[in-house]
Amino acid sequence: MKIAFIGLGAMGWHMASHLPKLGFEVLVWNRNFEKAEAHAQTFGTKATSVDQAVKADFIFSCLPTSADVEQLIAQNPPVKGSVWIDCTSGVPISALKLANQLKFNGVEYLDAPVSGQTIGAEKGTLTVMVGGDVDAYKRAKPIIQAFAGLIEYVGESGSGFAVKAVNNTLMATHLWALAEGLTVLKSKGVDLNSALNCINHSSGKSSMSENIMAQRVLSRAFPKTFALDLLQKDIGIATDLIQEQALNLPTMQLIQNQYKQIEKVKAQDSDFSAVVQVLEHQSKIELS
Repeated sequence: MKIAFIGLGAMGWHMASHLPKLGFEVLVWNRNFEKAEAHAQTFGTKATSVDQAVKADFIFSCLPTSADVEQLIAQNPPVKGSVWIDCTSGVPISALKLANQLKFNGVEYLDAPVSGQTIGAEKGTLTVMVGGDVDAYKRAKPIIQAFAGLIEYVGESGSGFAVKAVNNTLMATHLWALAEGLTVLKSKGVDLNSALNCINHSSGKSSMSENIMAQRVLSRAFPKTFALDLLQKDIGIATDLIQEQALNLPTMQLIQNQYKQIEKVKAQDSDFSAVVQVLEHQSKIELS
């Protein structure tokens, strides 16, 4: 049996590193092929061409967008009997389209986006939310387990992408709300580190208050681990779902309006936590 991993970005690099532990040959491909070769030297995988990668029994993809995955599959169709596991933070309607298209050719497709940031990918403790055929999920689960702390089947094709988009929009909401709260406190002369310590021992805590605010914002470090433009994309996917379902849910739309104030070109080079600087500019209060 062969496993392939396509896309060795910030997440994919680490995710693919765990697969050789399963005892099978692992093929890796990246548009920058030198990165695939470096991965092979570092982790014992095998750098290969994309047309060879898609002949594997299980094919993982972790690319920037669903459009990238669609194009790659159109140009390099997988072989009958294989399972394509797409870990891209993608669009639900694209997942349904690919699942139907590939099933017609005897290939199963699962949308399986991940959460846990690069540290989770490195440690192999990612949360994986899977949508698609149940039997295909059962086949793929032991393989996915190589880099996962939690694997949850969430429903039909597109469901995994939907959960990921909503999850990341909630993350964005928590960060923005926390930044607003700390702005109020800073204006009143409250020490922010002390206030944050209180919040983290009270009901207002979140992963943003525990793992992001002090480490990235108050420190003024803003290390780039998850690009802001990718979070903007995920928020857009969630708000598109609201419109598709004709629901009146204003909060996520309000969050999208806040986050899209940073132009895509700048957002590509910024960590998602840097969005706080928009609020700082508006309030003229620096969170430090």
